[in-house]
Amino acid sequence: MPNIKSAIKRVKVNQKKNLRNRMIKSAMKTQIKKFETAVSANEADVKLLSATQGAVDKAAAKGVIHKNAANRKKARMAKRLAKAAE
Repeated sequence: MPNIKSAIKRVKVNQKKNLRNRMIKSAMKTQIKKFETAVSANEADVKLLSATQGAVDKAAAKGVIHKNAANRKKARMAKRLAKAAE
C-alpha cells in the first residue's frame, strides 16, 4: 500500500475504473455470446444484431476497447448474420 496521499488516491481511482471497465466488457461479451448462439441456432435477426452492435459501440465510446476493434467486431457479426441468412 502506498504511503503518499496522491498514490493512495490513484489506487482507489484505478480500482473503480477497473471495475467499471470489467462490467462494460463483460456485458459486451455476454451480448456477443447471445448473438453467436442465436446465429448458430438460426434464430438471429437484425434486432439482435443491432443490440449487440450497440453494446460494442458503448464499450468503444467508454474507451474499454479501441474503436477499430469495435468496428471489426461489428463487421464480422454482420457477415455472420448475412451468411446464416443464406
